[in-house]
Amino acid sequence: MGQDGHDRGQKVIATAFADLGFDVTVGAMFQTPDEIARLAVAARRPYHRRLVAGGRDTWTLIPELRDSLKKLGRGDMLIVAGGVIPPQDYDAVVQAGAAEIFPPGTVIPEAADRLMDRLLQA
Repeated sequence: MGQDGHDRGQKVIATAFADLGFDVTVGAMFQTPDEIARLAVAARRPYHRRLVAGGRDTWTLIPELRDSLKKLGRGDMLIVAGGVIPPQDYDAVVQAGAAEIFPPGTVIPEAADRLMDRLLQA
């Protein structure tokens, strides 16, 4: 969601998180918020919460994704934003519904640790 064709960062994160033991499902590029929500709900496993991430410009789509997840009865899923998001937009991204923001340069083990803390709180 929100990808502009530069998906290398997404692949790096997906591979690293899978290597760390996260259950990762990568959808096709250029999906709508509704498509991402359906994919996230369908991919769920018992006792796991899903993280839904996106790429550049994702923050403009987060409210739609949040609403789509709620309509599917999964408003409890965490939404994670990443990619090139201007720091001045971080507050808006969080207010839109993102639990975490991981811009380029994020240290993957630190991101995984933050997400584990979030998941354990939920």
